[in-house]
Amino acid sequence: MSANPVGAAILGVFALVAIFIALFALRALYRACSRFIRDYVAVRPAEDILTIVAASIATGVSAQGMWRFSGDVLGFDGPLRLLLFAFIEVAVITSAVRARRNMRENYSAGIDGIAVWALTGLSAVLSSMDARSLPEALFRLAAPLVAAWLWERGMAIERVRLTGSSRIHWRLTPERVMVRLGLAEASDRTASEVDAHRRLTRVALAAKRARALRAAGASDRRMRAALTKLDRAMDQAVEHTGLAIDQARQEALLSQIGALYNTTALIDLHPPVPWEPEAPPPMLALMAPDDEDERRESRQETPVDTMQRATMIRTARAYWDAQIENKWVPRAADIARETGIPVDTAREYRSLWKLEANAHALIEAAYLEHGIVDTGSFPAVPPSDRILSVNGAAVS
Repeated sequence: MSANPVGAAILGVFALVAIFIALFALRALYRACSRFIRDYVAVRPAEDILTIVAASIATGVSAQGMWRFSGDVLGFDGPLRLLLFAFIEVAVITSAVRARRNMRENYSAGIDGIAVWALTGLSAVLSSMDARSLPEALFRLAAPLVAAWLWERGMAIERVRLTGSSRIHWRLTPERVMVRLGLAEASDRTASEVDAHRRLTRVALAAKRARALRAAGASDRRMRAALTKLDRAMDQAVEHTGLAIDQARQEALLSQIGALYNTTALIDLHPPVPWEPEAPPPMLALMAPDDEDERRESRQETPVDTMQRATMIRTARAYWDAQIENKWVPRAADIARETGIPVDTAREYRSLWKLEANAHALIEAAYLEHGIVDTGSFPAVPPSDRILSVNGAAVS
């Protein structure tokens, strides 16, 4: 160097420049890696990162198989082999990226999701065709399918994250099998609540069976057997459910018995038809407020059990139908006085019953022909009768 100091100086300058360039390149690479980790890696869950890593490894194994296939089977060599060996893997990655974009925009992978599986299967088959042994062929078949499966699970997690629900609900699951076999409970009831419900149901069914046999005039032997079964079920319910002191379970038992005893009433129900046109708005006569007399006659309802309430409602309905047949629309106070139900309950059911065709026609006739407004206290009168006032006296 002492013989050529100028060359040594030039080499030193170039070395310093190279060092500075390397430092700047390392700094830029460090910043790029930090930005990539901060923007794309840190915001992702750990399972997404592991999925990407594992899928990349499996894709690399598949690409290595395609490298050998392109050289041994297709005869590619040199730059041509380098450019063309991994075209299927590139197509798989492109389809996967498009499918993820479709998932974010349309909540479905679409045709690109199908393309991922089709191209992955093609790559697996081609890679395994150049295998030298059966284990190698199985390995090369499995690697691309593992990558596709990891991609599919990542898409499923993102689908749930975006939509809040999975794409399908399987009809056959371990939970449903356990419930079907009676080994699990479908609701969140405790074991004691389930046992109490079953024992109360046994009592209700035994009571219905004994009632049906008595109504059919069964023999004494069958009646004794039915009553014995009912008595045994009742004893067990009192012993294990606290039926004698638990009012909530007493009401539950009465509700079950009431439902079982009145199943034939279902055939007389007239539920609304959902596709019928909407009913016209109510007339002025039906929009009038309740009478002040009815408000003053309202009283506090006394607690009654389910069977008593059902009996009173049936009595009130029979009284209403009889009065409507006589061209008379009774007040809520009249219903309460004649049937014994509370005035508030009578007013509630009267507001529903007066919308029926016969009662509605009487109320509208009274309003249109005589100007009598339904305040809950007027009597509906036919056109040929005398016009009555609200309290029933003749108009002067």
